Amino acid sequence: MASLLELSPRCQELHRLLTDFVENDCIPAEEIYESQVRIGDQRWKVVPPIMEDLKKKARSLGLWNLFLHKGYPEGPGLTNLEYAHLCEITGRCPRVAPEALNCSAPDTGNMEVFAKYGTPAQKQKYLVPLMNGEIRSAFAMTEIAVSSSDATNIETRIERVGDHYIINGHKWWISGAGDPRCKVYLVMGKSDPNNESQYRQQSIVIVDANAPGVEVVRPMTVFGYDDAPEGHCEIKFTNVKVPVSNIIAGEGRGFEVIQGRLGPGRIHHCMRAIGMAERTLDLMIGRVTDPTRRTFGQVLARHGTVAADVAKIRIEINAARLMVLAAADKIDKVTAKGALRDIAMAKVLVPNMLQKAIDLAIQAFGAAGVSQDFPLARFHAGARALRIADGKLHFLPIKKCRGEGAWNVIC
Repeated sequence: MASLLELSPRCQELHRLLTDFVENDCIPAEEIYESQVRIGDQRWKVVPPIMEDLKKKARSLGLWNLFLHKGYPEGPGLTNLEYAHLCEITGRCPRVAPEALNCSAPDTGNMEVFAKYGTPAQKQKYLVPLMNGEIRSAFAMTEIAVSSSDATNIETRIERVGDHYIINGHKWWISGAGDPRCKVYLVMGKSDPNNESQYRQQSIVIVDANAPGVEVVRPMTVFGYDDAPEGHCEIKFTNVKVPVSNIIAGEGRGFEVIQGRLGPGRIHHCMRAIGMAERTLDLMIGRVTDPTRRTFGQVLARHGTVAADVAKIRIEINAARLMVLAAADKIDKVTAKGALRDIAMAKVLVPNMLQKAIDLAIQAFGAAGVSQDFPLARFHAGARALRIADGKLHFLPIKKCRGEGAWNVIC
């Protein structure tokens, strides 16, 4: 237990710097950021200028690309466990802090793909500017016509014709694709649909965002939020032509690549969710102990149900944190593939914990909790969406963990 909670001297210093940066720079910048998000079509053409100011400061403090663990020479040399403690802090300001550190999805997962599988030419063209925060990226997997939580259903076709691949498909919920800085997509599709193994039918190819045949149809909304300027977009790929050198890792290795990408990436979501839950609890405690807000002659915290709700949230946050830290530690020790069960359990537990915490906080705030005056409504939208991304379907890898030759829920 102690090994999960103890930080190295270097990580302690990063933790101190990051806490100060998030609390005193990022959180105060939230209102400025939202005020700088434009209206109409300009929402997808202009990035709030405050973000570049924050990125410059983060980089000067050494709080840059912290996510890329020590297995990669391009990264800062942290373990996944060390990053878990740091990533939690960024979750306290989920709209601003992760991007300010160049540690926001989907770029983190895409950078890890390039770092792990990219050729020298691919790294130079895409990884270098991504790690410098000069461009952004998107990962195009989910499709409008099929149940994409089972990636074997993906229908997008990647057909080789001479020295090129021709891509045809219809994707949606492609996060980051609305950003004017998004210059590259990693697109998953079937290159060998008749392969006997359903896990060798898929490949991933690099597509420049401005390639002919790429059409961003519309931004999707999450409970009314469009998350501009990044967004979550519907995209059509119509006879998009890319050179064969744009393949990632090789034909038929799409599943291998996404498993390597999604393991640490989903744990990053859980880390940030812990931070979001902590800030939610702080907001709730501030509200229920506010002496100007009294019901039936006493502050809200003096009512038994409110105090019980606060205690419940604290217990569940602490339990969820330990599960996330244990999963991160196991990734360090046995890789993401070996930590499949632990990752899956965290991905089920944490989003549910977060949504419950936010719901109780909203109840304590009353009408103000669902208003634009506090971040709880946006937190709630994000938490509910996270349960779709990281929800019940992740019971499957828990159940299918193989132990002693049998399928067991507990491995």
